[in-house]
Amino acid sequence: MRLCFFSRRYFPAISGMSVYAQNLLRELVALGHEVTMISQYRGDEAGTRVYGGGPPPPVPGVRVIGLEALGEQQQPVASFERDIETMVQTAVAEHAQTPFDVLHAQYGYPTGLAALEASRRLGLANVVSIQGGDGHWVGVNCCETHREAMRVVLRHAGALLIGSRSFAEEVRENHGTPPERFTIVPGAVDATRFQPREGWQTGEWIDPSQPVILYHGRVDRRKGALDLLDAFATLRRRGHPLAQSTRLLYSGIGPDSDAVAERVRSLGLDGAFTSLGYVNYDDVPAVYRRADLFASPTYSEGFSNTILEAMSAGLPIVSCHAVGVVDCLRDGENGLLVQPGDIHSLADALARLLDDAPLRRRLAACAFEEVHRLYSWPVVARQITGIYEQVRTTAPDKAWSLQAPMDPVCRYRAAPHLL
Repeated sequence: MRLCFFSRRYFPAISGMSVYAQNLLRELVALGHEVTMISQYRGDEAGTRVYGGGPPPPVPGVRVIGLEALGEQQQPVASFERDIETMVQTAVAEHAQTPFDVLHAQYGYPTGLAALEASRRLGLANVVSIQGGDGHWVGVNCCETHREAMRVVLRHAGALLIGSRSFAEEVRENHGTPPERFTIVPGAVDATRFQPREGWQTGEWIDPSQPVILYHGRVDRRKGALDLLDAFATLRRRGHPLAQSTRLLYSGIGPDSDAVAERVRSLGLDGAFTSLGYVNYDDVPAVYRRADLFASPTYSEGFSNTILEAMSAGLPIVSCHAVGVVDCLRDGENGLLVQPGDIHSLADALARLLDDAPLRRRLAACAFEEVHRLYSWPVVARQITGIYEQVRTTAPDKAWSLQAPMDPVCRYRAAPHLL
């Protein structure tokens, strides 16, 4: 099968979308499919500072086309519409050279809308993967233009893939999408790369005198990057026996990198805090092996790549009762969960893991077993290719149009990296 994959972000951008795309592309090639990836990237200083940017690197076995998001970078009012048209024209030109069988967009907006329009022009079936921001923010708290765009994609895509039932329910609440429109395709992890450190014993510290708590991923207050600092400072103020020697390790960049640095200074955590900044994805498994605990106090996910990676690396995990988390973690069974934004409960959970070695061992062992049994990329990729086979002979739904005019004051046009 010949596939056109629209990627919202790919490496060197640091994002769960990049991780998802890389693993899926690798598996599709291994299954014998021909894949062209059309990927957007930020080439401006602002976008690069927030996510990492620049053209996508070569991907073995994949034709890679990098398109700089010139419309998104346009200031003071970003034009996602300009970039959508560029993606569509690129797909049409590639199809003219060697025809595609199916179009697959990662993210509902703007790439999903590009896939729908390319399908309409080419008469090809399309698949859209709904990911984090689609359900949490796009068209929910920004503007009617993006609300209508998301509803078009959700109503008219040939197939809608989504990472978890809790996320599907949130999208239903926010956009009115019937649950039967979704096919649940969970996240997955490359367990051959994300492995425990050499000599790993479940729940034991690398250095008993200096435990390390890891935060890895986008540095964003919506991911709990600031909450973790506040909870750690609370633990120290309480006089917890290990709090003074415990260290925080942050890995990643994002829109709140500066806010995190300022919070570290204001809380007096400089001596206990290390930021690795941008970490090449090939080096990320080694980052997990530097840690004893993993904290992801996120407010919402589509399905968390980092939690799966931490599970596979053998780390006990603290996270939240949040969309996209509750589908893979259960409080007291394979992780500890608190309510998003509850700083004192987060501090309590960290204290429990610092104090209770049998609890750490039990949680990490359960998570490690489950991630290897349930969240394998080869299994997930075969599920996705089965969906391609189901839709490839179907005609695209062309009966859609966008009624809402462009809203120039939409928050994502003023700060488009948030989308």
